[in-house]
Amino acid sequence: MIEFGHATHVGLRRTRNEDTYYVDAALGLFLVADGMGGHLHGEVASALVRDSVVELVSRGHSLAEAIRGADEHLLAQLHDHADVMPMGSTIAALRLSEDGYEAAWVGDSRIYTTGRELRQISHDHSLVQALVEAGQLDPAHTARHPQRNVLTQALGVTAPSQLHIGMAHGRVVPGMGFLLCSDGLTEDLDAASIARTVARTDLAAQECVDQLLLNALDRGGKDNITAILVRSS
Repeated sequence: MIEFGHATHVGLRRTRNEDTYYVDAALGLFLVADGMGGHLHGEVASALVRDSVVELVSRGHSLAEAIRGADEHLLAQLHDHADVMPMGSTIAALRLSEDGYEAAWVGDSRIYTTGRELRQISHDHSLVQALVEAGQLDPAHTARHPQRNVLTQALGVTAPSQLHIGMAHGRVVPGMGFLLCSDGLTEDLDAASIARTVARTDLAAQECVDQLLLNALDRGGKDNITAILVRSS
């Protein structure tokens, strides 16, 4: 059995919501995409990526194949409309099956496992993460780094030959869950706060998601906020 909750909010400082998401328990597909670009183009980019991934996964493609296909589709749109401003999108996608789970991502939208603890299984494609991995930045200082929102990978922006799709997979055990979110959630809430909310078994998955968004808004709501919580039983 799968229980899930999902929500998105424009936040308190933005006029448009460039995040989008998709949930389909029958297909076992859950994803969050965070668009970027000029006037309206972030919304267009994330929607194109979402729709392309859903279509390709529905036709039997793997997550990695679907994400590469979405990137090609987005780049084709940019090529066909020379007047379009640059636009791109992150993606964090999860596919559940009887055999376990597969996760894939590009950018800084995140995927966590939940249950006994909150554990990030995605790795941010960001400048600050690259600095941390190079030993040039203390992980404790990433939350306030002035370039924390600079991405090193994004669909529609990174050259296809240089595109790196992060991947993770494993077994799903009873009580295990997954949280997918855009960086608008993690910008306002630290891991401990998120963990406390998703660990609340007295709340349904949707109630946990609603609480996460309320908490992020209480902390400033600086960006668009999107979250999906999936629980297995």
